[in-house]
Amino acid sequence: MTDASNKLKLGALVALVVGSMVGGGIFSLPQNIAASASAGATLIGWLITGVGMLTLAFVFQTLANRKPQLDGGVYVYAKAGFGDYMGFSSAWGYWISAWIGNVSYMVLLFSTLGYFFPVFGEGNTLTAIICASVLLWLLHFLVLRGIKEAAFINTVTTIAKMVPLALFIVIAAIAFKMDVFTSDFWGKSNTELGSVMDQVRNMMLVTVWVFIGIEGASIFSARAEKRSDVGKATVIGFIGVLLLLIMVNVLSQGILAQAQLSGLKNPSMAGVLEHVVGPWGAMLISIGLIVSLAGALLSWTLLCAEIIFSSAKDHTMPEFLRKENGNHVPVNALWLTNGLIQLFLVVTLFNDATYLKLLYLATSMILVPYFWSSAYAVLLAVRGETYENAGGERNKDLLIALISTIYAVWLVYAAGVQYLLLSALLYAPGAILFAKAKRELGQPVFTNIEKVIFVVVLIGAGIAAYGLYDGFLSL
Repeated sequence: MTDASNKLKLGALVALVVGSMVGGGIFSLPQNIAASASAGATLIGWLITGVGMLTLAFVFQTLANRKPQLDGGVYVYAKAGFGDYMGFSSAWGYWISAWIGNVSYMVLLFSTLGYFFPVFGEGNTLTAIICASVLLWLLHFLVLRGIKEAAFINTVTTIAKMVPLALFIVIAAIAFKMDVFTSDFWGKSNTELGSVMDQVRNMMLVTVWVFIGIEGASIFSARAEKRSDVGKATVIGFIGVLLLLIMVNVLSQGILAQAQLSGLKNPSMAGVLEHVVGPWGAMLISIGLIVSLAGALLSWTLLCAEIIFSSAKDHTMPEFLRKENGNHVPVNALWLTNGLIQLFLVVTLFNDATYLKLLYLATSMILVPYFWSSAYAVLLAVRGETYENAGGERNKDLLIALISTIYAVWLVYAAGVQYLLLSALLYAPGAILFAKAKRELGQPVFTNIEKVIFVVVLIGAGIAAYGLYDGFLSL
């Protein structure tokens, strides 16, 4: 049990959501979006993305309030609505996505430090990997001291990284020129961008990574001081981050033209500010990114361990992952997670291309848990479960959940067949842990429907393995 002194207040939960979402992505956003879309298409893309992700935030808020007994977020909704194997798959996929994301943050952090110290290069030199490994285990032992203490430090770093972002927005707003923003508004002069709808689709895919973490408060629901704070933290954190992302993106497009933005080196916010105020602007953003990544690393270290610990508590994962130390920290889950991060850091030393492709794979894998959460909200509203005296609220929640589900399906489709097959290759081995958990309970491993689903996953994994061997798929 988590005693009252270790409970997380609303501010800490909001910081977990914001800290999880605001990592390295926002600092590269101007270039990432400009490479895919013109200013006009960007506005359309943000409108669609904002509506889609807002409905997802409302889904997490609704589920937190209507199913307060379901602690652990994301995976537990899939399990409650669609069975043990779907719940396990959501937990497994989310966990893999989270720790691979941490590897990317490590590499980006030391790549940014390379701005000051060339020995770190692009973040994957031997020196960078050694230093990243030291940082990894420092974070590991910090978290072992207690979730509440780590969450407090995360709150401090979240506040600290908002300073350079706020300064960028103020300076960019002053330097913003409408004629630059409206120049080639629909990108017609650049045939490589494609049609407006192509631009919107490609630009929206970029936004998936910067929004991952929206579910942060839900995962820590069991540790919240007030259950109602979980939903509030999710919506407050999302709206704040959405406004931040749009302002950084749109204001940059009023300072440099699309072609100039798309050619910037990342973190591209540094190039934008340097254009306005000179070299000190680039240095400010680089320092801000370092602080931001440090905070995001801490947030995701907490999230990685918590997701498989929560799933082990209700026997979705094997028993050994339920072990806590005296500070109520899931030690075995933390050791397993950080051990794999360490292994993958070594892999990036020898194969940077594999790391980059797996980052996109990590993004696509997290869409599956998002889909099942939205689908569960639809299921509750259709059945009328928990809506016995809710009146018109049921129809409103059904509409929101349907929009969120359609958005999640579209994102899975947009990720492409390649990443769906490659994700099956990572989902398939997880069945070993699922089978172990079931054997510990003395239960059959799969139901009849789950057997069919597992066979489909195995077929996908087999195609992916052959594709990697034959060369029509690549990591």
